[in-house]
Amino acid sequence: MTQRCAWATGTDAAMQAYHDTEWGVPHHDDRALFELLTLEGAQAGLSWRTVLARRDAYRIAYHGFDIDWVAAMTDASLEALLADSPLIRNRLKIFSVRENARVAQAVIADHGSLDAYLWSFVDGTSVVNRWTASSQVPATTPLSERMSKTLRKRGFRFVGSTICYAFMQATGMVNDHLVSCFRHDP
Repeated sequence: MTQRCAWATGTDAAMQAYHDTEWGVPHHDDRALFELLTLEGAQAGLSWRTVLARRDAYRIAYHGFDIDWVAAMTDASLEALLADSPLIRNRLKIFSVRENARVAQAVIADHGSLDAYLWSFVDGTSVVNRWTASSQVPATTPLSERMSKTLRKRGFRFVGSTICYAFMQATGMVNDHLVSCFRHDP
């Protein structure tokens, strides 16, 4: 039987597929990083399962997370998402995506890519932890605190320390698969 992290066990095929093929895998594409930053922000106060079930709708609403396209969205187009869409209908979260895209454009102009900027927090290399129990996996770390403060200072929204740590886990900046999980070792 395949050993997985506890959060990915059970009968939820989408959660298992996400765990088995994506979570903890290093992402270096700016669109993919922007997508996961957006989705982690959308998750604030909710479960990942809720967000994962709406992921395709987010991809449609934000044109595959094309940063320039999202940065140019109008208030009217964002209001339309609030009025009739399968997205999580939270005004602050929906409007923050456009603001984050605009900040991402500035980051890209300053650093060449969102990838270079975000991965600089881990010196370009995944932090590999060796947790043996789910209870050991933190919700935040000093590194996620630093990332959160720096991102907020730049103008990003919905990037608290817990969101930043979940983002680092999702993008492979941090490998928090338990050592017993088949995905722990690359």
